[in-house]
Amino acid sequence: MSIEHFDVLIIGAGLSGIGTACHLSQKCPNKTYAILEGRDAIGGTWDLFRYPGIRSDSDMFTLGYNFKPWTSSKGIAAGGDICNYIREAAEENNVTSHVRYSHSVKKVNWDSNTARWVVDVEISNTGECRQYSAGFVVSCTGYYDYEKGFTPEFAGRDDFKGQVIHPQHWPENLDYAGKKVVVIGSGATAVTLIPSMARAVEKITMLQRSPSYILPVPAEDNFAVSLRKYLPETWVYSIIRSRNVLLSMAFFNYCKRFPERARKFIYGFNKKMLPEDFDMSHFTPKYAPWDQRLCAVPGGDLYKSISKGKADVVTDNIDHFTENGILLKSGKELAADIIITATGLNVKMFGGIKLTLDNKDFNFTDKMSYRGVLFEGIPNMAMVFGYTNSSWTLKSDLIGDWVCRLLKHMDKTGKKQVVPVNTDSTIGRLSFIDMSSGYIARVKDQLPQQGTKGPWKLNQNFFKDFASLKFSRLNAKELQYSNPQENKVGSKTEAQTA
Repeated sequence: MSIEHFDVLIIGAGLSGIGTACHLSQKCPNKTYAILEGRDAIGGTWDLFRYPGIRSDSDMFTLGYNFKPWTSSKGIAAGGDICNYIREAAEENNVTSHVRYSHSVKKVNWDSNTARWVVDVEISNTGECRQYSAGFVVSCTGYYDYEKGFTPEFAGRDDFKGQVIHPQHWPENLDYAGKKVVVIGSGATAVTLIPSMARAVEKITMLQRSPSYILPVPAEDNFAVSLRKYLPETWVYSIIRSRNVLLSMAFFNYCKRFPERARKFIYGFNKKMLPEDFDMSHFTPKYAPWDQRLCAVPGGDLYKSISKGKADVVTDNIDHFTENGILLKSGKELAADIIITATGLNVKMFGGIKLTLDNKDFNFTDKMSYRGVLFEGIPNMAMVFGYTNSSWTLKSDLIGDWVCRLLKHMDKTGKKQVVPVNTDSTIGRLSFIDMSSGYIARVKDQLPQQGTKGPWKLNQNFFKDFASLKFSRLNAKELQYSNPQENKVGSKTEAQTA
């Protein structure tokens, strides 16, 4: 049986996968491609998560694509609106017909004889196995496990008579009206859930082991609304996007350079928003700002819920679950009808897909990333991984554009394969993700690496990456190009002869 072949296979039809396909359609219209999506819908995270109030924690003027203006007045958007935006982008760029749904990728194997990837897929709704081949693969799988969220082991969990729910697996039509709810966690999910549910519950409590940094942001962008009266939508989008990138990068750098000043600034903001007698220790993290991701509170909705007495915050450690709630180490018991474990995600790089080169297992955890796109020793494969300190899509747009440049360069030079190779022995190695968040710390040994300098270092800076990915030479010495027959006879690569 013949294997269906594509020039490019994209794994994942979420924000990154659809964006990458749009770039491919616009800049490489002659390339054949397909998107392999394990679920039965476009949207990725924004289609998967269905908990109350699900929203972005980045503004949509930067989380949106660089080629498609965000036209709503809301800067922080609801999950459903983001999903619609992704679907519109797919339709407008004729991407939708390229999506293969229920295609769960299990293994990818590089065949050096043909310079092709052979991709093993399981059709999730039938169990059927299929194979595809591609000259180039782009992984847009995100970085967490879609199948299961992270929940610690809680002593006495089976004794609790109420419901225990993880936000990643929110039950349809859950009735929480008039109920007592405890949300375990202090991250973006907890900060989103509490004000969304507070209107209907009897009482809702955010139970945190330690506080996170939380900042209010405007629910709507009034400046964008004003500009739309005088300027075309594309101009407004470009202006607001540029402004927001500058502001977010400036604040990030301020936090990193002056952590104590930033800590006091955030503390002061929270103090003004909360009731006069509120115990501010609940909003005073022990770590420095941006050692972990900040949580955005659009319109100050969390503070309003606390001020109205519908929500409160408890900082303590869990001893065990009881029949009627949670007993804390302090001896206090929190009564609950529903316990929500907003305790984070399970990280799963590359979607847990098995990677082999000529049917030999390949471990990429000790390999460095080249410009945050390719990996040492892996030919013709890119991974889209966005920013952890800013909007994900800012980086994914840059990567999508760079991959298209690379594919055009390979066509122009007649080369079928490219592999990044490091020849600088002085480069040190660091973890791919430099954050102290619990979900990252749990999998440090499972992550790939970055270098301490040059094209192997992740900048976490849009302006540096813009220059790096937009204007970098594609015949750089680290990129070795060849054809299958050249590999056999030992011919010199383009990088060696350039």
